Amino acid sequence: MVTIERSLIIFKPDAVQRGIVGEILARFEKIGLKIVGAKMIQPGYDHYFHHYENIGKMISRRGQKAFDVTLSMMNEGPVIAFVMEGVEAISLIRKMVGATEPKAALPGTIRGDYSHMSFGHADANDLGIPNIIHASGDASDAEQEIAHWFSEAELFSYETVHEKFTQAKKK
Repeated sequence: MVTIERSLIIFKPDAVQRGIVGEILARFEKIGLKIVGAKMIQPGYDHYFHHYENIGKMISRRGQKAFDVTLSMMNEGPVIAFVMEGVEAISLIRKMVGATEPKAALPGTIRGDYSHMSFGHADANDLGIPNIIHASGDASDAEQEIAHWFSEAELFSYETVHEKFTQAKKK
């Protein structure tokens, strides 16, 4: 059985400011994922707090300092949020994105190809990690994140000409 999933992707301010969103987005489309929601937004503190702590539990996992520097970095400019859909999209996107710490991300992954910084360097310099992109970690996170970033009216269902090849659908 084909498992079609949706995942949230956020191109962070460093990706937007570097002008690499289209290049990276094309990688997701080329592999067979489709865009079902998209928007540019510059959320405030409360929106990010809900995303990073209420859903992601960042303060609990990494501490208040990591949370504060992340929010500071995320407020450096607008982000572009997408909802992508496809076969086992969540794990596929996580594999393509690579490790959260850019230094640990393998070449060929998005973070491995477009960023390089260690947690140690960021922590020593009170920096957020400019790691280009956020991707939902699991199905529960994806559901909560998508509902937080997009209304139902902003999400679309449609069929692409490629689904026959990327989702093994019989015609």
